[in-house]
Amino acid sequence: MRAKKRCGIMLVLLFFLAAAQVHASAGHGHQADRKTGILLVAFGSSEASAQVSFENIDRKVKAAYPDTPVRWAYTSDIIRNKLAGQGKVLDSPEVALAKMLDEKFTHVAVQSLHTIGGAEYHDLRKTVGAFKIMGGFQKIILGYPLIATQEDMARAVDAIIGTIPPERKPGEAVVLMGHGTHHPSNAFYAALMFQLQLKDPNIFVGTVEGYPDVGLIKDLVLRKKIRKAYLMPFMSVAGDHAKNDMAGDEADSWKSILTRAGITCVPVLKGTAEYDAFVDIWVDHVAGPMGHF
Repeated sequence: MRAKKRCGIMLVLLFFLAAAQVHASAGHGHQADRKTGILLVAFGSSEASAQVSFENIDRKVKAAYPDTPVRWAYTSDIIRNKLAGQGKVLDSPEVALAKMLDEKFTHVAVQSLHTIGGAEYHDLRKTVGAFKIMGGFQKIILGYPLIATQEDMARAVDAIIGTIPPERKPGEAVVLMGHGTHHPSNAFYAALMFQLQLKDPNIFVGTVEGYPDVGLIKDLVLRKKIRKAYLMPFMSVAGDHAKNDMAGDEADSWKSILTRAGITCVPVLKGTAEYDAFVDIWVDHVAGPMGHF
C-alpha cells in the first residue's frame, strides 16, 4: 500500500514538474513578485466533533500571521475519500502545493500537524523535497511536528500535566493513547513516558499501533495497585481512535481491557489540539520556515 502511494505521488509530481517548467518559462527569466503562504498538513479526521481541534489551530496560526494566506491538506487517503463522500473536498499535500504553485505563491511554509516525526511526516518530507527539486517555488520549507526536539518534549510534558482533569486524585493514573508508527521515531512515546514519570510517576503513555502497547500499560498500572485511570488521547483530534479504540465499548478497547483488569476508567475525549498549550508548540514551529523567508 505504501509503495503504491509513493508511486501515485511521483506520477502527480512528474505531471506538475512539466507544469512548473511552463510556469517558470512564462516569466521570461524574471523573478515573480513575492507571495508567501502557509500550508497546514494534518493526518486528518472524518469525525465532525474532531473539527474543533483543526479550527483551533487554524485560528491561532492566522492570528500569528494575519497577512499570510493559510491552506490545508490531509495526508490520509482514507480520510479524504470519506470526506469526499460527504461532499467535503480536502487536498493531499501534493495537490495543495500544486494549487499554490498555480496561484503563484513563491515562498511556502509547510507546517506538519503530526505529533512525532513518524512515517506520515517523512512522507511529507519527501513531497516537500520533490517540490524543491521541481523549482517552482523560490523557497519551500517544512516545519517540525509537535515533538521534534528536547525543548518540544519538555513543553509537551508541561502541557500534558497542565491539561489533566483537576478532579483526578493522587494515586490515580493518567493513561495517554498515542497513535504509534512502524517508523523508528516511535521511540518518542517511551521517551515521553520516562520524562512524564520524572514529574508524575502515575502517568503512562501507550500506543495503538506501536510500543508501548495497552497490555504493557495495563501491567504497569496494576503493578502500582492503581484502581482508577483517566484515559486521554495523545493525538491532535479525538477522532475514531479516541472514540472507539480508547473509549469504546468493544471488548478490545483500552477502556474494556483496563476495566476487566479491575481499573475504573474515565475517558476524556479531547484531542491535544483543543488545548492552547499544545497548539502553541505547533504555531511556534511555523516560525522556523517563516524566519528563513
